Amino acid sequence: MRRIGNNIRISINKLTVSYNDHGPEDAPVIIFIHGFPFNKSMWDVQVDALKDNYRVIAYDIRGHGNSDPGIDDFFIELFVNDLLRLMEKLGIEKSILCGLSLGGYIALNAVLKFPKRFDALILNDTQCIADTPEIKENRCLAIIRIMKKGVEQYADESIINLFALQSFIKKQNVITAVKEMILNTPKQTLCNTLHALAERRDICNQLQEIDIPVLIMVGKEDKITPIAAAQQMHEKIRDSTLKIIPHAGHVTNLENPTAFKFQLVKFLELVGKKSFCLSDTGGN
Repeated sequence: MRRIGNNIRISINKLTVSYNDHGPEDAPVIIFIHGFPFNKSMWDVQVDALKDNYRVIAYDIRGHGNSDPGIDDFFIELFVNDLLRLMEKLGIEKSILCGLSLGGYIALNAVLKFPKRFDALILNDTQCIADTPEIKENRCLAIIRIMKKGVEQYADESIINLFALQSFIKKQNVITAVKEMILNTPKQTLCNTLHALAERRDICNQLQEIDIPVLIMVGKEDKITPIAAAQQMHEKIRDSTLKIIPHAGHVTNLENPTAFKFQLVKFLELVGKKSFCLSDTGGN
């Protein structure tokens, strides 16, 4: 029996996962996957905007938010497996995926590995490439600093790179909320996820295999996964749509929720029309 609300807990893969579930039972399903080191609350505005017309699910990746870390080493493949097990537990055969940063990379890998389980894909401030040796080294140094000095310094360093300049002037409440998410992420989870990010594979050459509608959004001032990274994915994913979100850095949905919502809803409406046309013409 479906449970509706926030912070619902469910057991998958020998750990407890926390998720929010809203919207009509028979509506198209959209699953939101948060970035690192955030949690599902980063999608609250989008969930609220879509829940009248979609079944909207946002969940905490293992170790983040209110989800348990489990005992396994963190790898992208493990995050993908968690997603599929969650869908199975909730009785979701197919869904639309929307992921930001690490969440986008999980979504990309899920679509590539299980293409028949997804109807559309929204990629936000993410990329398909693996870490360069320099970035891997920086992640290793970050792990050492976190273990020695704790999370506060890492949170301060992260905030500097996450946001557009304008956000530091006009979005102080958002910056405070994001910093709180980072500070509330366990030290071991931060280190385990940094390791998973450092070890992720380059999947750029597989993107031509994607055969569902894809929307790519990127903040105009994203320093972590810049416009060039979004453009690279756009060029490789057939018929994908690329939108650059103004007045935003790496967390577009929080920095410019109005522009983000406009592009998201426009894309979903187009996907719905395409789905309707396909079912309408294929009925006889």
